[in-house]
Amino acid sequence: MTREIIAILRGITPDEARAVCSALIEAGITKIEVPLNSPDPFDSIAHMLDVAGDRAVIGAGTVLRVEDVARLSALGAHMVVSPDANPDVIATTKSAGMLSYPGVLTPTEAFTALRSGADGLKFFPAFKLGLDGYNGIKVVLPQGTKTYAVGGVGPANFADWQAAGITGFGIGSSLYKPGLSASDVAARAVDMVAAYDQAFGA
Repeated sequence: MTREIIAILRGITPDEARAVCSALIEAGITKIEVPLNSPDPFDSIAHMLDVAGDRAVIGAGTVLRVEDVARLSALGAHMVVSPDANPDVIATTKSAGMLSYPGVLTPTEAFTALRSGADGLKFFPAFKLGLDGYNGIKVVLPQGTKTYAVGGVGPANFADWQAAGITGFGIGSSLYKPGLSASDVAARAVDMVAAYDQAFGA
């Protein structure tokens, strides 16, 4: 089973990358991003790609420039996550054969992203949009659009978002923040996976 949880490892360093990546995969979280405003993010991503092999989808977050997309492609990364819906970044990502998850908050941004080839939409910050806002936008999206709630979501409201039809979640500081050990992350990931499985009936 592929759980639609994207681990957001903002602030991770290359010397932590292998152990944290392994801990997440063992717990059942197999989509992992390193935001590019982390220390030496491309080095961390390279380490994670080496550890993960074909067991996980590894990529970058906070991707704002096509030059960074090209660098990720050269590394062999699998996905690009952005805080905005930049058509050039999305199109370059798709041309490179990677998954594209741009950030959106409005119908205009959502359709711009989809027309540019996005694989899924990252609704951010989800806690500001809320379930009512999401439900309002969802009704106009093409059937089958993959949607992810990011920002202010967690196990306590997984079930509510699942009932609203969300595909999955991006989880940051409740999974990882600087200073946590790999074993700390593993424990948090196990709890997160259990809550997700309960909400989604896995």
